[in-house]
Amino acid sequence: MTLLILGVALWWGAHLFKRLAPGPRAAMGNAGKGVVALLLVLSVVLMVIGYRGAEGTVYWGRSPALVGINNLLMLIAFYIYAVGGPKGQRVWLGTKLRHPQLTGFSIWAVGHLLVNGDTPSFVLFGGLLIWALAEIVVINAQDGPWVPPDRAPVRKEITYLVVTAVIVAVIMVIHNWLGVPPWG
Repeated sequence: MTLLILGVALWWGAHLFKRLAPGPRAAMGNAGKGVVALLLVLSVVLMVIGYRGAEGTVYWGRSPALVGINNLLMLIAFYIYAVGGPKGQRVWLGTKLRHPQLTGFSIWAVGHLLVNGDTPSFVLFGGLLIWALAEIVVINAQDGPWVPPDRAPVRKEITYLVVTAVIVAVIMVIHNWLGVPPWG
């Protein structure tokens, strides 16, 4: 469990470093991007190794209903995350949400908490959910009022929907290949 907690803490620290310590981060210049990227990769490695090796109380297990809800939430989460990616014009939903990527990430974490009712999952997915929500609060406090971006052409909306479905299908196949079947 220690590696899992260290991984989540490192994820928090690497992401919040720029916001909470802008002076030291700016002093690092472009090299800081590489350092932060390395810390994020290390945090993911620690979270994966820590999660796989962690033991804890199981409060509930997977059920077909929860798996189905999770899969629907994954489609929604990946779509919302994707619409926040491009700078400038965004599809309709991207013009309504100030933080679509953090919102999509939060939905991803909630979905995984639904199907994994054990202590290591609470640490991993709960810790990442709290990070995403904290990041939203910090960004809102520092950046002030939000000006919605311009809306992109409708054809981009359809492209995002199709790409999201394909990416979720690929991720489901990878989950299954790794021994974590994503179907109920």
